[in-house]
Amino acid sequence: MRFLPDTEQAAFARGLRDLLDASDTPGVVRSWAAGDHGPGRALWTRLADAGVFALAVPETRGGLGTHLTELVLACVELGRYAVPGPWVETMATATLLARLDSPATSAWLPEIAAGRALVSLCVPTAGSPYALDADAADVVFVADAGTVRSTRSHGAPQRSADPARRLARPSGGTVRAHGTRALAATSYAVDVAALATAAQALGLGRALLERTVAYTGLRRQFGVPVGSFQAVKHRLADTLVGLEFADPLVHAGALALAAPEPGAGRLVAGAKVAAGEAAYAAASTALRLHGALGYTDEPDLSLWIRKARPLRDAWGAPAACRARVVAEAVPR
Repeated sequence: MRFLPDTEQAAFARGLRDLLDASDTPGVVRSWAAGDHGPGRALWTRLADAGVFALAVPETRGGLGTHLTELVLACVELGRYAVPGPWVETMATATLLARLDSPATSAWLPEIAAGRALVSLCVPTAGSPYALDADAADVVFVADAGTVRSTRSHGAPQRSADPARRLARPSGGTVRAHGTRALAATSYAVDVAALATAAQALGLGRALLERTVAYTGLRRQFGVPVGSFQAVKHRLADTLVGLEFADPLVHAGALALAAPEPGAGRLVAGAKVAAGEAAYAAASTALRLHGALGYTDEPDLSLWIRKARPLRDAWGAPAACRARVVAEAVPR
C-alpha cells in the first residue's frame, strides 16, 4: 500500500518545515539541554499557533479533533528538526484526557491545544518509571494500574543519552480517574505515544541521511568525493531502504489506530520497531561516514545522532514491540 498526503496535508507539512527552518532549532536544543526552557517554550507557542497540538484535542475542548494522520506528518517534521520537549507526551496525554472526559482532566485540553501547557506522561507499564522533561512540564500525568493521577512533584532530573531529554521519576499526586475506562484510555494513549515516537524517529532518520549524503558529496579522498565509493553507496542505500520500509508502516499504524481497526496496536508496534531501528541505523551511518567529525559534540550533527537510541527505546523498546507483534498476530 502506498501513502501519499493530499494537497492540504502536504501544505501543512511544508508550512511546518518553513516555520522550523526559521527557528534555529539547534540553538533551541542546546538551550533546552542546558536547562534554559525559554527558547523551547517560545517555539512551542509557534507550533501551537500552527495547529500542531490542536490535532490531538477534540473540537469540543478547543482543538481540531483527533487527526492521527496529520499528527504523524507533524511528528515527522518535529523529528526532522530535532525539536526538544515533551511534545509526544503532551499529544498522548491529550488523547488520554479526551477519553476520560471528566471535568478535572478535561480542563487541561484547551490549554494543550493553545500551547499554554507543556504536559508530560508516565506509564510505568509501558517500560519506564520516568517522565520526560518533568522539570519543564506544567503537570505530569501518571497512569498506572487503572489509576490516572496528576502531579507536579518529581525527583531530581537525570540525563539520558540525549542531553536534551531529561528524565525524572514523578511522585505523589491527585487521583483523577480510575477503573476500566482509565485502563482503556491509558492503552490508547500509549499507542498514540508509540506512533508519535515512531514518526519522530522517521523524521530524525531522514534528516541524518540527508546530512550524510550531502557531506559525502563534499568530502574528498584520493581526489574524488567519498560518496562515489561503492562501499559508501551501499551503506547509504541500506539506510534509505530501512527508512522507506518504515514510512508506510507508520502511516498504516495511524490509519488503523484512528479507525480504530482490530489489531491496530500490533501495527503500531511494528511501525515503532521499524522506524526506531531505521533511525538508529541512520545515526550509525552518519557517525561513521562523517569520520572523526561524527564523534564530536560540537557540530550540530551530534544533536541528531544522540537522539536516535533514546527514541528507539522510548514508548516501546524493539524487543517489546516484536513480542507484541507476535503475540497479537491473527492465527491463520
